Amino acid sequence: MSDQRAGSSPAATRGPGAGDTAEPPRGWSPWRAVVGFGVVSLAADMVYEGARSITGPLLASLGASALLVGLVTGAGEALALVLRLPFGTRADRSGSYWPMTIAGYALTAVCVPLLAVTPFLGAAGLTVGCLLVLAERTGKAVRSPAKSTLLAHSAGPVGLGRGFGVHKALDQIGAFAGPLVVAALVAVTGLLWPALAVLAVPGLASIALLLWLRRRTGDPLRDQARAEGAQPTVSLLRAGRELPRAFWLFATSSALTTAGLVTFGVISYHLVTDDLVPTAAVPVVYAAAMASSGLAALAVGWLHDRRGARVLLVLPAMVAVVPVLAFTDAWGVVVLGVLVWGAATGLQDSTVKALVAQLVPAGRRGTGYGMFAAVQGVAAVAGGALAGWLSAESVPALVAVVAVLQLAAMALLVRTLRTTQPA
Repeated sequence: MSDQRAGSSPAATRGPGAGDTAEPPRGWSPWRAVVGFGVVSLAADMVYEGARSITGPLLASLGASALLVGLVTGAGEALALVLRLPFGTRADRSGSYWPMTIAGYALTAVCVPLLAVTPFLGAAGLTVGCLLVLAERTGKAVRSPAKSTLLAHSAGPVGLGRGFGVHKALDQIGAFAGPLVVAALVAVTGLLWPALAVLAVPGLASIALLLWLRRRTGDPLRDQARAEGAQPTVSLLRAGRELPRAFWLFATSSALTTAGLVTFGVISYHLVTDDLVPTAAVPVVYAAAMASSGLAALAVGWLHDRRGARVLLVLPAMVAVVPVLAFTDAWGVVVLGVLVWGAATGLQDSTVKALVAQLVPAGRRGTGYGMFAAVQGVAAVAGGALAGWLSAESVPALVAVVAVLQLAAMALLVRTLRTTQPA
C-alpha cells in the first residue's frame, strides 16, 4: 500500500481495491445507491440524535445522578466506537455486510422508542433506561463498519469524497431534524416520553428503506467473498498487523484530533451553567451544529475528490479553534465555536472515512473501519475526561493542550500523505 497515491488527483480517490467498485451495484446506479444509504441514515439519525439531545434529562428524571449520567453516556460512546473492532473484522471474515447493517439499525429503531416506557416502570425504570442507551450504542457499533464498507463500494465509481460527503449531508438532515422534533414535542407536552415514542416512526421508516435498498442493490460484496472462499479466523492483533503502515499513521493522527475535539456535552454544560442559553434551547444549538456538520462534509468531500486527501489538513486547525471560541462569555462567539465543532465532526465522519477506504485493501475495509473506530474510541474517552477537567480548572490550559495535540496530529497527517505518495 505504500505506493498508493492518496493525494493529488480525482483518480486517486478510488484508492486501493478500486477495481471492486468499477461496476455499479446491481439494479441501481452508484449515485442512487449512495443517496439510498443517505436517506436511511437520515431517518435513523432522527431517531438516535433526537434521543441523545434529551438522554441526560431523561435519566435524571428517572433518578440518575450527574455521575451516573456521565458514566452511562460515556460508556455508550465508547461501546459505539470500540466494539466496531470485532464487528468489523467479523464482517470481512463472513461477508455478512448487509445482515450486520440491518441488525445494527434494528437495535436503534427498537431501543430508542422503548425509552418512552421507562417513566412507567417505577424503580426499574432507571436500570432499563441505562441498558437501552447502551444497547442503542451497541447497534451503532454493529452496523457502522459493515455500512461504511457497503457505502465505499457504492461510492467508488463517483468518488469516495463526494460519496461520503453526500451521505453525511443527508445523514445530518436527520441529525438536525430529530432534536428539533424532540424539542417541539417537549415544549408542547411538558413531558419527555411522548417525544421518544414518536421517534418510532422514523425508526420503522429506516428499516423499511434499508430492506428496500438491499433488494435493489443486491449483495455484490458477499458474492465476492463467497467466490474468494472463507477467510481464515485470525486474532485481532494479527489483523491489525496486516493493515498498511500509512493506515496506522492516519489512525494515530485521527486519535489526536478526536482527543482534542471537545465534546458537545462539555460545551452545552458551559452554555447552561454560565446562563448563555436556556436549557430548552440546547437542542436547537445542537441542531445548528448538525447542519454545519452536513454542509462541511459536502463541501470538503467535493474538494477531496478535486484536490486530494490533503484537504484534511484543515481538520486539526478547526479542532484547535473550538475551545478558543466555545468557552468565551459572548453568546455569539460561543455559537460560532459550536458551528466549527459541528463542521469538524462532519469531516471526521465523512472525508476521514474516504481516506481510510483508500488506505486499506477492499477486502479488509470492515477490519480497517473497526480498528480505526477503536483507536478513536480510546482517544474520545481520554479526551472527554481531559476536556471536562481542564474546562473547569483553566480554559487557557485547555486551549494550549488542544493546540499541542493538533500540531502533532497535523505532523502525522502530513507524514501519512507523504507515505502514500509513490517513491
